[in-house]
Amino acid sequence: MKKFLAPPAVSDDTDMEVVWIEAAQANPSAFEPLYLRYRERMYYYLRTRVQSAEDAADLTHQVFLQALQALPRYRYRGVPFSVWLFRIAHHTAVNVSSRRFSTVPWDAFAEAVVCKPEQDPESYVLRQETFTHVRNLLQTLPAHKRELLALRFAADLTVPEIAAIIGKRPDTIKKQLARLLQSLKEACHETE
Repeated sequence: MKKFLAPPAVSDDTDMEVVWIEAAQANPSAFEPLYLRYRERMYYYLRTRVQSAEDAADLTHQVFLQALQALPRYRYRGVPFSVWLFRIAHHTAVNVSSRRFSTVPWDAFAEAVVCKPEQDPESYVLRQETFTHVRNLLQTLPAHKRELLALRFAADLTVPEIAAIIGKRPDTIKKQLARLLQSLKEACHETE
């Protein structure tokens, strides 16, 4: 029998996730806590990849079905469950995008990240104006840079998690994100 690395006992939260994974591997009906833990982040990430909220919901459902089917084969092997799950999402989104040959409007990024009306109407209008400008800047970015932003901000993944999903070193991802955010910040200040 092949021996695998055991997940680190980092926190009660991590320990709980290990228990949920083992339970779901033994009985698929026990998958619900994992679904509940990641569904919102998954939806927001996928929302940046497809045309509509309905498409994002459908794709989220599809990703979780794929994950549930593949769960018996999941082993920690140094890769956290969140990375494993978002790899499935990333590959699913890439496959859907390649079939549809479409560009996602970056209004989806707003929905996924910031667009929640505040009680102060003036602040809300200013935020919307700023977002419109940022959205226009994002539309000019290459797809791989938009993907970095979606994984970081819509999926709320860490740099090491993004690196594992994309297949690059964490230092490389950290530098790319820093440069990208700096260039967006500079472009925003140029128009003020």
